[in-house]
Amino acid sequence: MKRYNLLIVLLLLIFNVTTAQKKNSPAADLSILKETKTKIENTVPLVIKHLQAIAEKEGDNNIVANGKTGLGKEYGILESEWFLYRNNMKNCILNNSSKKAKKCMEYHTLYLRNTFINYGNYISNLTRKNGYLGVEGDTKFDFKPADITTKLSEAYFNANAAAGRMKGDQKKDFLGQTMSDDNKLTPFGQLAQ
Repeated sequence: MKRYNLLIVLLLLIFNVTTAQKKNSPAADLSILKETKTKIENTVPLVIKHLQAIAEKEGDNNIVANGKTGLGKEYGILESEWFLYRNNMKNCILNNSSKKAKKCMEYHTLYLRNTFINYGNYISNLTRKNGYLGVEGDTKFDFKPADITTKLSEAYFNANAAAGRMKGDQKKDFLGQTMSDDNKLTPFGQLAQ
């Protein structure tokens, strides 16, 4: 009788671990990190294109140079916060009880959301219709801070639940993927060429 109970427990443990690691499992899907990275990076060429249209209309290339400098500073702030957010969220899950991890994650998500809102306001003010120097057109961005941070928060809460079913190194490896180079923002200099 004991062997059967042990076998059932072992099978349940294996099932939980493999379910937590499935790529398409909602419990362990952190693909939103790559999606967010792409959405952030896609804003840069759109803003630069707008600045080039302004420079062309006004015949002043300083507009592009100065605009790139300002955008580079804002992007740099966002790049730093994106790194800190991913690292802090990982640490919230690894170093806290479930209840404390949730509070910790809510705090860091709120901070990231505020940084996203500041960046979103900057780029939309720079490119809105009748904005800087009255250039026609309204650049549309696929960058909605509230939507993005809601999805990120859900993904990390699911990751927290999945990590709770894992042990030691397996948990560290799973959460370590958040800090991979695939999720790191491309430096502004490369995007702004």
